[in-house]
Amino acid sequence: MVKNSFSSVISQEEKKENRGSVEFQVFSFTNKIRRLTSHLQLHKKDYLSQRGLRKILGKRQRLLSYLSKKNIMRYKELINQLDIRESKTH
Repeated sequence: MVKNSFSSVISQEEKKENRGSVEFQVFSFTNKIRRLTSHLQLHKKDYLSQRGLRKILGKRQRLLSYLSKKNIMRYKELINQLDIRESKTH
């Protein structure tokens, strides 16, 4: 699993305080997505994990669309830090 540079940006104290922030939630969903993706490369027929991955992808997409509507600069910064693609609807 690839270590993410975004985790070094957030200090330990900020992690404890800002767990409800959109950026932290997207960051944690991205880590879960990467972990599940690597798991599914080994276990191709694990359909329950595939379903969980689709649910997490949907949650992250909804949070990203919310952030893009509220604050486009924070959205673009987060997309660049996490190295994920922009949504097509944006």
